[in-house]
Amino acid sequence: MFDNIIFKYLITFIVSMTPIIELRGAIPIAVGMHLSYLEAFFISFIGNIIPIYFIVKYIGPIFNFLGRFKIFKKIIDWASNRAIKKIEESDKLQNYTALGLYLFVAIPLPGTGAWVGSLIANFLHMPVKKAFWPIAAGVLTAGIIILSGTAAVAGGIQVLLNRG
Repeated sequence: MFDNIIFKYLITFIVSMTPIIELRGAIPIAVGMHLSYLEAFFISFIGNIIPIYFIVKYIGPIFNFLGRFKIFKKIIDWASNRAIKKIEESDKLQNYTALGLYLFVAIPLPGTGAWVGSLIANFLHMPVKKAFWPIAAGVLTAGIIILSGTAAVAGGIQVLLNRG
């Protein structure tokens, strides 16, 4: 099952589209499934940027609709409060929106990915054309950082295994 390359690509792609995990988790998982670093990066990047358009454009009306149902209200309130808190905490997001979004998404820390960046752009009422490129560039930068870290860790482990 794990030998099928299409299966590996699909897992990597789906994980990279998943909120919170995103590309930051998809790259190490893909490398762990023995995809090349280039394959892991490319598939994760594409999967992580696809939701940006839809989140920036449509999450507001979706939240409004689903917020009427008690089961979804807690999740929506959590996501909304998180994005609003990030906006309020960051002077760069308020004063230099595109640069702030880029930096927010580019620094691979928990809770700072394309999903939350897209939520922030939506709450700031940014048009998709203005929000997409800084967020995508942030994903690219975060991907390079994660790929570098993954390669360093994988290389270090390989060195240790070869010495033993």
